[in-house]
Amino acid sequence: MNRDEVQQLIQEVLEVYPEKAKKDRAKHLAVNDHSLEQSKKCIVSNRKSLPGVMTIRGCAYAGSRGVVWGPIKDMIHISHGPVGCGQYSRAGRRNYYVGHTGIDTFSEMNFTSDFQERDIVFGGDKKLSKLIEEIEMLFPLNKGITIQSECPIGLIGDDIESVAKKMAAKSNKTIVPVRCEGFRGVSQSLGHHIANDTIRDWVLHKRDGDHSFQGTPYDVAILGDYNIGGDAWASRILFEEMGLRVVAMWSGDGTLPEMELGSKVKLNLVHCYRSINYITRHMEEKYGIPWIEYNLFGPTKIAESLRKIAAHFDDRIKEGAERVIAKYTPLMEAIIAKYRPRLEGKKVMLYVGGLRPRHVVGAYEDLGMDVIGTGYEFAHNDDYDRTIKEVKDSTLLYDDVTAYELEEFVKRLRPDLIGSGIKEKYIFQKMGIPFRQMHSWDYSGPYHGYDGFAIFARDMDMTLNNPSWSKLKAPWLKAA
Repeated sequence: MNRDEVQQLIQEVLEVYPEKAKKDRAKHLAVNDHSLEQSKKCIVSNRKSLPGVMTIRGCAYAGSRGVVWGPIKDMIHISHGPVGCGQYSRAGRRNYYVGHTGIDTFSEMNFTSDFQERDIVFGGDKKLSKLIEEIEMLFPLNKGITIQSECPIGLIGDDIESVAKKMAAKSNKTIVPVRCEGFRGVSQSLGHHIANDTIRDWVLHKRDGDHSFQGTPYDVAILGDYNIGGDAWASRILFEEMGLRVVAMWSGDGTLPEMELGSKVKLNLVHCYRSINYITRHMEEKYGIPWIEYNLFGPTKIAESLRKIAAHFDDRIKEGAERVIAKYTPLMEAIIAKYRPRLEGKKVMLYVGGLRPRHVVGAYEDLGMDVIGTGYEFAHNDDYDRTIKEVKDSTLLYDDVTAYELEEFVKRLRPDLIGSGIKEKYIFQKMGIPFRQMHSWDYSGPYHGYDGFAIFARDMDMTLNNPSWSKLKAPWLKAA
């Protein structure tokens, strides 16, 4: 479809809304225009969702507990508040981690202060202190604790900072209070920011003035790779093959000691810009550590990123990057030769959080596939600034798209494949449209790096060319 046709489609989909809602939602839907330098001239983002529509966003608590702090595996993360938020965050990590759960690894466990009515009336500080004492007794090998505030804590004004300081002094461990109540901000995005600020205030300075760490000119940190399906490991292999030393990796499969080493590296390698840019900007200002974004989805973007990273180092690393690219190129050519004929020309629509609405575009293009629509759950305009350069002119863009809008766009555009999250999965599968979860790779992976591209191509082929789709009929279309 050309630009006018896509714009016409947007107008038709918006027709069902009342005038006020139509005016608001129109700001969040756009047609990509390569003549624009900045996205703010075509799309609005990071605004409060419209009441009455089915947003797919998470809250600030989800951004801190689920994304930034949750994957720090050697710490215990207390959901401070009623049991509901804590329960639904239990076992929420989709990625791999190592260790012995309950001994030295805790990401899959649920810790909650289980607020009751009397705690709301009289406050929960004493209960929180007692909970931390019990944790220290039962799980002595934990490296630290975070206190993840749920909504009622912010409303009644519990002094979690005071409790954290008192109990940290008593246990001689890092205890971090995180004011990530779900009502803050418009989405989980603010939770990322708040969590980053607590890393800055309670963790990162721990090794200031400590010169015992034996650094090298090639020390780097991988930040914002949440290790979905082992992605961070697949990325780390390539960085180490080209001669870099990865001394810290968080928050996916991360540890507290690695976070404390953050101030010692020479370059921060940033995967998910949206969730982690706040702390990398602070590290640049305070410690002079530069940062660079990378994209390891698909051989084209992998080669671009390895060369971009290598440009920050000497000839040894530049030669290492070329050696790695040359080593894997024949393997990637074989993968593309096998799968591209089965996937060439297929249309894809995406709706994901974080970085994937733009990062995976190159991987699909390596397989000859065409991304015709993409959007974010909780992006800011600097995410769309990056996206408009990655997707083709006339691509449909949608921010915080409603369930109705996404379904209508899919019905009209008829993509061959949809990549989104668990909330959308079964609707589109029942419609008979091939679907891949792009938050969790449908428990497959990794998709990053050269190893991951082989799995990505296989998964897309298995999904898209599965003959079962042609035998499905949506339940709501069947005769009663």
